[in-house]
Amino acid sequence: MDEVSNGAIVPAVKKEPAMSLPGTPMDPDADMAAAGVSQLDKDFLCPICMQTIKDAFLTACGHSFCYMCIITHLRNKSDCPCCAQYLTTKQLFPNFLLDKLLKKTCARQISKTASPVEHFRQELQQGCEVSVKELDVLLALLLEKKRKMEQEEAERNMQILLDFLSCLRKQKLEELNEVQTDLQFIKEDISSVERHRMDLYRARDRYSMKLRTLGDDPWVRKARLSSIDKNSSGSISNPLSLRGGMSSGNLQIKKVDGWGQVNSAGLQRKDAVSGSDSQLINQSGLAIVRKKRVHAQFNDLQECYLQKRRQLANQPYNPQERDKNVLQREGYTAGLANFQSVLSTFTRYSRLRVIAELRHGDLFHSANIVSSIEFDRDDELFATAGVSRRIKVFDFSSVVNQPADLHCPVVEMPTRSKLSCLSWNKFVKNQIASSDYEGIVTVWDVNTRQSVMEYEEHEKRAWSVDFSRTEPSRLVSGSDDCKVKVWCTKQEASALNIDMKANICCVKYNPGSSHHIAVGSADHHIHYYDLRNISQPLHVFSGHQKTVSYVKFLSNNELASASTDSTLRLWDVKENMPARTFRGHTNEKNFVGLSVNSEYIACGSETNEVFVYHKEISKPVTWHRFGSPDVDDAEDEAGSYFISAVCWKSDSPTMLTANSQGTIKVLVLAA
Repeated sequence: MDEVSNGAIVPAVKKEPAMSLPGTPMDPDADMAAAGVSQLDKDFLCPICMQTIKDAFLTACGHSFCYMCIITHLRNKSDCPCCAQYLTTKQLFPNFLLDKLLKKTCARQISKTASPVEHFRQELQQGCEVSVKELDVLLALLLEKKRKMEQEEAERNMQILLDFLSCLRKQKLEELNEVQTDLQFIKEDISSVERHRMDLYRARDRYSMKLRTLGDDPWVRKARLSSIDKNSSGSISNPLSLRGGMSSGNLQIKKVDGWGQVNSAGLQRKDAVSGSDSQLINQSGLAIVRKKRVHAQFNDLQECYLQKRRQLANQPYNPQERDKNVLQREGYTAGLANFQSVLSTFTRYSRLRVIAELRHGDLFHSANIVSSIEFDRDDELFATAGVSRRIKVFDFSSVVNQPADLHCPVVEMPTRSKLSCLSWNKFVKNQIASSDYEGIVTVWDVNTRQSVMEYEEHEKRAWSVDFSRTEPSRLVSGSDDCKVKVWCTKQEASALNIDMKANICCVKYNPGSSHHIAVGSADHHIHYYDLRNISQPLHVFSGHQKTVSYVKFLSNNELASASTDSTLRLWDVKENMPARTFRGHTNEKNFVGLSVNSEYIACGSETNEVFVYHKEISKPVTWHRFGSPDVDDAEDEAGSYFISAVCWKSDSPTMLTANSQGTIKVLVLAA
């Protein structure tokens, strides 16, 4: 009870004592009367229920109670609640005098709080005589009062309506101004694009003229005719030689040869025309497909265009080095150029094509889940790890170019425990780090197949490890012991230790800094730290509804995160703002992988599918479903298998993907 009474209480507004006017004496009799009434009210309270007595009954010892209160009490005890004297129901008597006093008191209290209308109604009910003239006067007053109240109510309603319409007008004017501004942007951009398109047409015509000029050159024509003569004579001489030598054969050969020249040239021209036609058909078909993709994601593309156009409205377009040979885009703004890049990359691909497949499992290990798959520094090798307690390193070109049912790893390193994560050193090609289920972080030398360093400070399972891209000797790890540890390959103990309140599921260095890390945890947040001051994070990104399972940097300022709430999110770590939320895959309990490049984000799904998103569009660009090698298991596949790891090849539309069945596929984005 003390805890309840001492809890936070909503402060009540204190009533100030009534101030007397200067020169007005205080009335002590009135104060005494008020105090007497208050004391009298307390005397009318039932000692049991502490409410005004209802149906008063008097005991033999002289105390009054509510009838129901004292009867209920006597069912359990045989004494008076006030004096504890022996008492039974036979010693209870009605207190008629107290009942009368209570009724009068209640009536007096009601009369004090009743409105004038209520008083008048009571007077009329009690038989107060009123003349017809007085009633007419009262009715006139009431009618006038009613009209006044209706007028005031109408004015209030009109004011409310006017305020609403004014706010609506202001909002619509703002929307109109925004739409007019957007229309002006669109008008300017249409004009710029039309000018640039005409420039491209003129350039194409100039190239065509040059080609025709080169074709009319006598030296070029002579070389072409000589090649045609060789081809035609070679193709006709063989069948004629079968007929034997005849004097008239030469003439026939010349005639046939001449006809053959014309016919072969005509065939070449026909093939060239048909080839160009088929190319045009293919290009037109591809253009139609790309237009369909635009219409399918029109709302997201519209939002992307307007956002970029508004943000970069006054910034001119500055072509980069790779654009120097392209025609100058007169009138282009940075926003339009940026959106054109998004549009071209988004519509470029529509599917994922399998170019290689291998099985990660072997005859001696039934556990095949691949927890992590990573490319090395030069994208020549890739390593896999999982519950099989082995790190396997494969040669990427061999996997892609040499089809085989079972590819053998070039390096295989056994481990003591199941592995959760891998990270290649981006400076030292032969160095790779791993984290395992026992909390051990290990740095391996792939050439010697031996561990270089082992860090055993984590007390529980370590979920994530990552090498710094700017400081090759630094790496960071996160664990279920709610700790983030920064290690140096030159020392055995951890260099830094960050204690957090929730399990750590993922850690990642900013690619442009060895001082900044992103940490995803079970508290649904991403904590962004500057390692030079670990007392508190630079910023905490909130938005996910469940555990954050992965964090990956697309650039120095763009961070992608995955969560078991079946969403991906993109964050701006420079402005500390959310940029976009991606939905389409399913992820509620498993680690399904996350990988990013400069434009695309790939993740797995618990439906055994790989999803690819463009960073500017919230819906998937495409997805690929892993097929089960056992046809009988196809129906149960969605519920039993899931994607467990994904990894993009640097600056490439190619990715590695693995699922919980141990199947690894090399996928490439295709039109």
